[in-house]
This record gives sequence, structure tokens and C-alpha cells, in this order.
Amino acid sequence: MADDTGHLTQEHTEKIVQFQEVTGTEDLAEARSQLENHSWDLEAAVQDHLALRESPPPTPRASPQEMVDRGGGEGSGGDINRDDSDEGMDNTPRFGNTDRRSIFPTWPQSSLLSWGYYLITLPFRLTLSSLSSLFFFVYRIVYPYPRRLTDPLGDVLRFIGEYEMEYGQQHPAFFQGSYSQALSHAKSELKFMLVYLHCADHQDTPVFCRTTLSDLNLVEYVNNTMVFWGCSVTTAEGYRVSQALRENAYPFLALIVLRDGRMTVVGRLEGPSTPIQLTAQLQALVRDNEAHLVVARAERQERELTAALRLQQDEDYQESLRADQEKERKKQQEKEEADRKELEEKQKEEDQQRQKDNIRRLKMEMIDKVTREPEEGEEGVVHIVVKLPQGTRLERRFLKTDSLSSLYYYIFCHPDSPDRFQVTTNFPRQVVPCEPTAAEAQPPTFEEFHLPPRSMLFVSDLDA
Repeated sequence: MADDTGHLTQEHTEKIVQFQEVTGTEDLAEARSQLENHSWDLEAAVQDHLALRESPPPTPRASPQEMVDRGGGEGSGGDINRDDSDEGMDNTPRFGNTDRRSIFPTWPQSSLLSWGYYLITLPFRLTLSSLSSLFFFVYRIVYPYPRRLTDPLGDVLRFIGEYEMEYGQQHPAFFQGSYSQALSHAKSELKFMLVYLHCADHQDTPVFCRTTLSDLNLVEYVNNTMVFWGCSVTTAEGYRVSQALRENAYPFLALIVLRDGRMTVVGRLEGPSTPIQLTAQLQALVRDNEAHLVVARAERQERELTAALRLQQDEDYQESLRADQEKERKKQQEKEEADRKELEEKQKEEDQQRQKDNIRRLKMEMIDKVTREPEEGEEGVVHIVVKLPQGTRLERRFLKTDSLSSLYYYIFCHPDSPDRFQVTTNFPRQVVPCEPTAAEAQPPTFEEFHLPPRSMLFVSDLDA
């Protein structure tokens, strides 16, 4: 039991593991809750979980070896609807729990003869009870049924190999997995599950395996209709399943189907039977319980349809969200592009204004660089007429010895002149090198350029 701090003992931990292996329950909290609700009675918890508990409560039954000795028990015959209350439901041989009425019968009232018989046989009864309990105790030590699950899958695979070596490969296809895996598979595939518990020592087992389970019609029907799982009761896995299904006789078959969300036994076929009888019984059970699978399939289809609809709605929502995000991204991108262009335009305007301010400042500073205009008739005078791009005419006299830079500064400082310009002659067309440059800081004089005393020059705007 759990201690005062709520921690589980090793015994309870093992029971939880066994409960999960037998029932296929993966939720540890649910397994613990089921066991606690049944006062840690593993068998009762498993029976209740799989909806296998019979009414009225079963009395202790004989061990599988005793079933072998008595030939499968009375009236086993495969009747799945008979009352099992008179048959034992526990595989484990009981000791120390002998019916006390067999030792201490009810108070004899008939005669003194009955009293005498009772007193004479009392020591014999007590001795027999003690010896019986001791025998079963020693038997369980020497030949214990496996109680601890170590390798469920290995148990099943070994059984299948041994079965096919003994009886051949003509049989319903065994599910190659543990009992819990077979339950999960049948539940997920919405199929019936047929469980076969094999007892090699039982007198009816060889005939059943060689004739009934090898029948071609039965094999085809089982393979097409249900999941077939089998195991030997002498293995740990088979023994645990026998404890859960509480078989009474061998050969033993149990039909399980999903009902109300739980894998539930809907038919038990115990004892020998012919292929025709077994097939007919299985077909009847399938017909009677097919409605449970129809309901389960309808519910699953509805869930799948709802899930598909929800998935489609989610995809539509995601698509709409992506479209809105794309629109928002484009809108943001357009806004950023507009802001960038506006910033560039503003920067350009500022640069142009700054350049104009610089030109204006330079024009004011370079007025001083324009040479004095000589008098009319003064010796060595050159008369220049300059025509600006917008049609303005400028006239000025320069000395032949003046540098052409004087002409440049004169044009540059005029309010109507372009900021960047070029001066050329009319015919032949020739550029007048009047602008000072880094390569030629001092342009030639009017005389050196051989400009005629009276010349017409044209100014062209380089920025136009």
C-alpha cells in the first residue's frame, strides 16, 4: 500500500505495470485510480476496466492442470450464453481457503449416529485439508504460473513458432504483437478481436488445432472479419490474459469488440467444437454485435468529417491571414517607397538649394575678379557681344591682354547667366576656354586666343 506520504510501494508499482500491460491503458494516473478504487485488487480492477465482471461473483475454480485432468470440465461445449456462476473463474490454484463447510458441516440434528460419524471423520477432514493446502503450496513453488510480465511480444512470437511447428501453418493469421497491442490495433481498425488461449496439455487441444482451427472456411472467415490473437497460458503474457478473461475450459476463445468506447468481451466459446459449429457461433456473435462497430464507424466518420472541416476552416483562415498580411506588407512597402522618394526629393531640393546658395555666394565673391572695362577708342580694346541662352545680350569691352577668365567671371556674375555654361564662337564653332580649371588655372588672353576685335559669342547652359 501507499505510505503516509503518498508514495507507492514496490508491490503497488508492479500491480500498476501489470494492469497497464493487460488492459493496454497508457495513462498511469488512470491505472492507479482503477486499482485504488478496487482496494488494489488487480483481477477485480482488470475485469471492471474491460467490462468482463460476471454476475453473480464466481467461486474459486480449479487450476489449468485440474482442467486437464478432468477433461475440460462439465458442460463446457462452447455455449457462450450459459451461467458461469458454478464454474471457477481464477486460474491460480487456491490454498488455505478450503470451504470450511466441508470440514465443519452444519450442526447435525438427525441423530446420535450423525454426531458419531462427524466426530470420527473430523480428524481425517482436518488432516486432508492441511495436506491439500500444503500440496498446492509446494506445487506453486515447483511449477509456478508466470506472474511477472517480462517480454510479452517474445511470448507471443514463441507461441506462434511452436504452434506452427506442431500443427502447421494452416490457421487464422495470428496477430504478431502483445495482447495490449492487438487490442489497440482492433480498436483503431474497428474490427472484432478473437482471442485464443492455448493449453498444450489439455486433451482436446490437439484435435481442435488440427481440425477446427485449420478449417479453410473458418480461416478465411476469421482473416476477413477479425483480428486473431493467441498465446499459451504457460507464458507470462498468456497467463495474464487468462486472468483477465477468466476462462473456464479449454479450448478457449473470446470475441472482443469496441462497445461504448471500451473493448468488451461479447462472446466466450469454451470447450471443443467442430469447424461448422465454431463458424456458426462466430457469425451469430458478429451479427449480434455488428451494430456496435457501425455506431463506432459512424462516430469516427463524423469526427473525421468534423476534423476535416475544421482543418479546411483553419487552412482558409490561414490563407486569408496570409492574403491580409501580403496586402499589409505591400501597403507598408509602398508607404516606405513613397517615404523614401519623398526623402530623396527633399534631399535633392535641399542639395539644389544649397548649390544655388553657393553659386549666389560665388557670384558675389567673383565680381571683384572682373577686370576694369577700358574706354571706347582705347588702344588694344576688344569689343565682345555675348548672347545668353534666354536671349539676353551682354556687351563689354576688354583689353587684348586680359585673360579670358575675365570674360568668364563677367558672364558668371550676371544674374541671368546659367550656373554651369560654355562659351563658343559662331563660325567656325569653337569653344572659348575662359573657365579656370584645376588643369589650367589661368586661361589664355584674348590676344593669345586670336579673338577678333569685334566678336559675337554664345553661351550654352550645360544643365539644360
